[in-house]
Amino acid sequence: MSLDWRSLSDGELAALSQVGRQAAFAEIVRRYEEPVFRLARGCLGNTDEALDLTQETFISAHQALSRYDGARSMRVWLSAIALNKCRDWARKQKVRRFLSFATPIAEEAEAVPDDQVGIEEAASSREELDHVRRAISRLPMNLKEPLVLRTVEGLSQAETACLLGISEKAVETRVYRARLRLLEKLGSREG
Repeated sequence: MSLDWRSLSDGELAALSQVGRQAAFAEIVRRYEEPVFRLARGCLGNTDEALDLTQETFISAHQALSRYDGARSMRVWLSAIALNKCRDWARKQKVRRFLSFATPIAEEAEAVPDDQVGIEEAASSREELDHVRRAISRLPMNLKEPLVLRTVEGLSQAETACLLGISEKAVETRVYRARLRLLEKLGSREG
């Protein structure tokens, strides 16, 4: 008899994954890869980095399944792992930026051709979406995380508060402030 993986709860899938049922973990990935990717892309502002981070999130989740509490939301648990990965990435980027200023750039690196598509070839809506993503990625973490969790991922205010370890009122305030900052950044671009 074959199991219907889609009918199982997240807790059941986690338990089956722990005993070696790879299809159970594949179902977890199927259910949550899009929300984890959207969260990562929202925090990082870079699609390629978000894809890598999504994979890293699921690798870490697989290794930590024994610590998953089946009573908790799998989506919130995975979001917490993804947020930690985003924070690690941001710290690494700061170190890389510091080191790039500390060492001169090799002349050969400047000679590498830029193979990106020209602005005129990109669709206006796509360009604007990318601009918004970059603007979100440049927000301070304390504003970016609640904004992405609430607006991109659609987590409730209570889930977001629990995940970030802050009050629901703080979530509301930070989302409001994040939106104001985005309006300022996006408005200054048009002006």
